[in-house]
Amino acid sequence: MPRTPSKPPTNPRRGARDTNAGVAAPVLAMPGEYGVPDTATTERMQATASHLPATSALPFLVASLTAMTGHAPLTQQVDPRDVLAVDALLSDEELLLRDTVRQLVTDRILPDVGEWFDAGTFPAEMAKEFGSLGLLGMHLEGYGCAGTSATAYGLACLELEAGDSGARSFVSVQGSLAMFPIWAFGSEEQKQRWLPGMAAGELIGCFGLTEPDSGSDPSSMLTTARTDSSGDWILNGTKMWITNGSIADVAVVWATTDPDGPDVGAVRGFVVPTDTPGFSAPEIHRKVSLRASVTSELVLTDVRLPADAVLPGVSGMRGPLSCLNEARFGISFGACGAARACYEAALDYSLERRQFDRPIASFQLTQRKLVDMMVAVQRGTLVALHLGRMKDAGTLATPQVSFAKMDNVRMALEVAREARSVLGANGITTEYPVIRHMNNLESVYTYEGTNEIHTLILGQAITGIPAFE
Repeated sequence: MPRTPSKPPTNPRRGARDTNAGVAAPVLAMPGEYGVPDTATTERMQATASHLPATSALPFLVASLTAMTGHAPLTQQVDPRDVLAVDALLSDEELLLRDTVRQLVTDRILPDVGEWFDAGTFPAEMAKEFGSLGLLGMHLEGYGCAGTSATAYGLACLELEAGDSGARSFVSVQGSLAMFPIWAFGSEEQKQRWLPGMAAGELIGCFGLTEPDSGSDPSSMLTTARTDSSGDWILNGTKMWITNGSIADVAVVWATTDPDGPDVGAVRGFVVPTDTPGFSAPEIHRKVSLRASVTSELVLTDVRLPADAVLPGVSGMRGPLSCLNEARFGISFGACGAARACYEAALDYSLERRQFDRPIASFQLTQRKLVDMMVAVQRGTLVALHLGRMKDAGTLATPQVSFAKMDNVRMALEVAREARSVLGANGITTEYPVIRHMNNLESVYTYEGTNEIHTLILGQAITGIPAFE
């Protein structure tokens, strides 16, 4: 007789026999175990629910299941301006500082920045207002500086750039490019002379590295510093695209030294009072980007400085590049502020603007644009905040700064362009902030390292192969 295959025993705790595969289909939990209702309980719930109005049955079942499993249902409500609740990641002190800067922007920048942009100016008196809040050199210790965390500095940059890139640029150049090298590489005399006044906004600084023919390759600079028989330094050269140059009291200028001198042609930094004979800073006009910001050329013609004008603590390109990393860090936050302002302007406009008898926010294409902008802003903000936490922990690497500067500025520019399309023709006027941010971000995309340079920094970081030449 043919043998009848025996059926393997079914283990109710492991699952029923799968007759096709010959294996047991897993069951996560048995009725009555681990909070899963048994058959009798389920039947009672269904019977009760069947006697309720349709609008009442679902809440009853949700409440019953919640009571049994201990898991509350997910809320459907989010803040449209902070969908991922990024604010919950900030400490009370960080929130207080963030809100203080946001209020400053609301009260002192947003009411007038459109006119500043149209006029191509930035009021120098804002320096003292920034100083009174401790925003200038805020991440530095001592000498009148606030000594905040790097994350707090980043949050301030985010809020300032939500107002305008010119405001963030002023604070960034003052603190990260002018004060930082004096603080990090200067003599005690230089620190005492310049930093307290700069922290208070009573003295304004600028940073001279870029030249007309030396941008992404700053080591090819032509500005020179030579010593004469008296020991004084003589500087000659031209710097270009210098924020705050025409209103600065002091300039940190980088120059190549004599190849036959004691520095063997190394790049050195010099603290140059702008009233020194031979120093001039003509303002650059006819800009259509960063108009609410002072941008200048620096011209040095036989500028004579004492021997102690040089920054003693650094030699070579490490000096200026370390300053740029400080500024790039702030930009990674600031770009998110500009992007957020554009997204929020588009969101508000779409809810108010009506076409075909309904808000344009009700159309699918508009919602796609709004969602794409929101996701991009939230993602970029999380990247920036992560960088802040790493910088405070002392674990931040240069390629990570490039990652955030490159991607967040690119993101912000894309958000601004998308927001402009939501606003239609209204988006090209300074009645709304979007076109102003969009134009500004074209400059931010380039300065403190172009998008291409940061791409190459990251390319070298992941391949180990430099591709700059």
